[in-house]
Amino acid sequence: MQRKVRSSFLADMKLMILILLLVEFVRGAVLVSLLPIYGSAQLGLTADVIGIAISAHYITDTVLKIGIGYLLDRFSMKRIVQAGLVISLIGVGLMPFSTLPWMFIGSSALYGIGMSPIWIACLMKVPEEQRATGMGYLYTVWLLGLGSGPIVCNILLDYSYSFTYWLLAVLSALAAAFSFLIRRDDVGVPLARIPLRRQWKALRIKLIRMRMLLPGMILQTMAASMLVPILPAFAADRLHLSGTQYSILLTAGGLFAVLGLVPMGKLSDKLGGRRGFLAIGFILFAFGLYALAWEPSFWYCLIIAIGLGLSYSAILPSWNALLAAYVPQKQEGVGWGLLSTFEGVGVMIGPIVGGVIATASGDTAVFWTSAIIFLLIGLFYAMLRQIGVRE
Repeated sequence: MQRKVRSSFLADMKLMILILLLVEFVRGAVLVSLLPIYGSAQLGLTADVIGIAISAHYITDTVLKIGIGYLLDRFSMKRIVQAGLVISLIGVGLMPFSTLPWMFIGSSALYGIGMSPIWIACLMKVPEEQRATGMGYLYTVWLLGLGSGPIVCNILLDYSYSFTYWLLAVLSALAAAFSFLIRRDDVGVPLARIPLRRQWKALRIKLIRMRMLLPGMILQTMAASMLVPILPAFAADRLHLSGTQYSILLTAGGLFAVLGLVPMGKLSDKLGGRRGFLAIGFILFAFGLYALAWEPSFWYCLIIAIGLGLSYSAILPSWNALLAAYVPQKQEGVGWGLLSTFEGVGVMIGPIVGGVIATASGDTAVFWTSAIIFLLIGLFYAMLRQIGVRE
């Protein structure tokens, strides 16, 4: 009987990971390619409006994270995931009818509602004893989806806007349909019975312990998301790349990030030096953005993209393994929801900041600003031991 339950659980996890792959494929395609390119080329929207639309997606995603985490600790994960994906499908369905800026922003915001449940559900299931390794595997799936979406979308947009949109709409519908196939209605941790007041007290203690990490959580996601509204335009106008060349760069960066995630995660678990990985990763990432700001040729851009991918693979498993130490047991949903909310604050404001800087000072200024932020974060983690924060 126990073997049968375990087999059903593993089947559900595989299905959830497939859903995550589809969801992130569509999300990457929509946010990195479809919204910026369609909004600019087809609707004539400015960079700041596009930035607001992308931020609106992350605002709804972020604001709901704590509430969704709370619900996932108590109610059927299957139903919550289903509801979120159906709402996101509606958001995707409204995009081609969003002829006005407020409609464009609104459909993007609605699309963001359903992203949190499946992601938090997967985070809750990573085993504690091999946290960085498990995060490496999970983020490999996430990056495969998020990275391949813009690549495929960029190529298809060179030929047909309508076909690209309908492909993304069908994939969104498939993700929602697959959620109805989850067999176990209690996927996830056992329902928490801890009173809400005690849970918030435990979370508050954890947040006090990690207060030195909170500014970096917001700044690093803000610095990365600042690039989202201007990246396609920068590649075309400044780097003079075709859609295919841009896709090659995204492929190279994403491929080396994916290839490096699991080895970096295992090495981090083995050496136990997570903050060292973070410092090196952030500093190298800053120099990569600094180099791109000088508008190098395609082949230099390819080398830089590979370096950025490897830097990212050093950061991601160690960072999330570090955060996992601050998630209270039996409160994984609320804990991950709260931490994701802090990270999401940066993602919310980043596209707006990036769009405003680009409109005022040009796309290159966004790269310079982002590089400086990442450099400062890397130096901060490099000196973290000296200011009394324990490993």
